[in-house]
Amino acid sequence: MTPFVLPHTLLGDGPHRVVAVHGWLADRDGFAAVRPDLDLESFTYAFVDLRGYGEAMGTPGAYTTSEGAADVLCLAGRLGWERFSLVGHSMGAAVAQRVLALAPGRVRRLVGVSPVPAHGMPMPPEQWGLFADAADRPANRRLIIDLTTGSVRPGAWLDRMVRRSVERSDAKAFRAWLDSWAVEDFHTDVDGSTVPALAVTGALDPAVNAALMQETWLRSYVRGEVAELAHAGHYAMDETPLQLIRTVEDFLRAEAA
Repeated sequence: MTPFVLPHTLLGDGPHRVVAVHGWLADRDGFAAVRPDLDLESFTYAFVDLRGYGEAMGTPGAYTTSEGAADVLCLAGRLGWERFSLVGHSMGAAVAQRVLALAPGRVRRLVGVSPVPAHGMPMPPEQWGLFADAADRPANRRLIIDLTTGSVRPGAWLDRMVRRSVERSDAKAFRAWLDSWAVEDFHTDVDGSTVPALAVTGALDPAVNAALMQETWLRSYVRGEVAELAHAGHYAMDETPLQLIRTVEDFLRAEAA
């Protein structure tokens, strides 16, 4: 694994630094809906593109969560950020937890939004086929997004989410990332961590929900918490952006700068 400087957007000039890592179906623009309303006096945010996504499309790599974590630490070093918090969505939360495993003393607080737990996300064969074939089948991506948001979202929104996903990811990298975030179990590397860790779930998400966090997240993190958003599914950044901002930033503020 060769760390490189992840493409990123910097926002804010606050003393509390935060690295935000996107999920499997989006690049860093997956956070676009929350950016206008962030507290940029209290926080400085770095929104990154993982290898194979956004401005990092075409970048060679192993496309694993451990490689992604090494890349995040490389970026933090380039930015001169000795300590920082992490916000990761879905797959990005697995990357964030890998950062914690690699450099626990550098992580102030950890937030997972619909987070893939460090235990991985094992799937039955039929579900695995749906996800594995999504690299080359946009219809599969649409079905995944629809199912994980309660099948109640407008068709135009689903189409927009799929269009962004296809346009801003390499199919080969997209498929390779699945083998890492879904299959790998590294919970023993983070079990017992005392870093404050918040999991934000959506009540409309049938898979990555509060019940799963009770069995995984809260068992790994001594200071773990779970917050459930009643009107969100797997994509709270788009579904309930203001509520997500309030939940996440209130948690981050709980530590003195």
